Amino acid sequence: MKLLKRMLTVGMLAGLSIGLAACSTSSKSKVTTLSSGGSGNYRTVVVNGKYRTSKSRGVNSSNGNSTASLKSFDSGLTTVAKRIFSTKTYIFQEGQYLSSTTINHWLARVSSNAAGLNPKKGSSDDPNPEYIQQIEEQDYMTQDGNNLKLRGMVIGIAVNSEYQYQKETDGPYYTKTISKAEGLAKGKEAAAKILKRLRKNSKLKNIPIVIAIYRQASSDSLVGGNYVAYSRNNGSTISEWHKLNYSTKILPKSSDATSTTEDDQSDDSNFTNFKNKVQNFFPNISGVTAQAQYYNGELSGMNISVTTQFYSSSEIQSFTQYIERQAKKYLPSGIPIEIKIQTSDNEIQSVVYRNSNSDDYESHVFSSY
Repeated sequence: MKLLKRMLTVGMLAGLSIGLAACSTSSKSKVTTLSSGGSGNYRTVVVNGKYRTSKSRGVNSSNGNSTASLKSFDSGLTTVAKRIFSTKTYIFQEGQYLSSTTINHWLARVSSNAAGLNPKKGSSDDPNPEYIQQIEEQDYMTQDGNNLKLRGMVIGIAVNSEYQYQKETDGPYYTKTISKAEGLAKGKEAAAKILKRLRKNSKLKNIPIVIAIYRQASSDSLVGGNYVAYSRNNGSTISEWHKLNYSTKILPKSSDATSTTEDDQSDDSNFTNFKNKVQNFFPNISGVTAQAQYYNGELSGMNISVTTQFYSSSEIQSFTQYIERQAKKYLPSGIPIEIKIQTSDNEIQSVVYRNSNSDDYESHVFSSY
């Protein structure tokens, strides 16, 4: 559903001592909010008719991580935020306190920048990994009349699961695996430093700050990484860490994969039935796959991609309607589901989706003109 909401939103809207960007809004600015688009989602901040984007948008330390990981880092952070900041009370705003300059300083190695959170490189033949790959800020506001007030902040720290390096320029690439335990430990070290730095800003002294640690997937992974821990903090030191047990699996499972539980087998069987129905309906289908999200071993959501080629708008419309019927018949209830129908060039032609609190699917067919 996130994909469709972003598309519709666009249409509607047609460092060191913590070089934090100012978040105050001019008295002449008109601040409004966008509807959440459904229960369970946040309203978002709009200033003078424009969506307020992050001050550090797009900053990360690239080290061969999968595109799927980069996408799920953002969406997963909002999921963590919902544990603390209710969508009924709080309004979402992309980060306004950490600038691109600050984030770049923090992602650097400490040898090149005193504020760097990554270690010195060390030996070129056996370098220390860059552990911290990305940092993201989300702000959570409440509304009092025409004014919005900052009431909380969520920080995501993405930690690498592997580190790629060259021993010499133009030489081959080598890969170091970073264990989950080592990555988590480095993420917690970075979290403690970040929290202290944030508290130096007078506007951030007295709000709850949630810090969540995300483990990147490997560079060749078909699925994204997952958040593994979070901590809610009222002071300048980290309080208790809470474990997060998220996982993502590709359906249908490969022939050599083993299912560990009956639920796993049932999820795979139901999706395979859906896939077979879809593939038998239309002659030019080249793939039907799903990323299934689990929390504590239970299915919590699905993102499905159907790749095919249509030659007329009537074909797209008919196929989309058929997808809706088969989804309602074969896919599990009680979880959010998004189905993208796209070409082999990743051009999205229609979307079928359902919220977790609904039994009915909705769809949207995108015009080709």
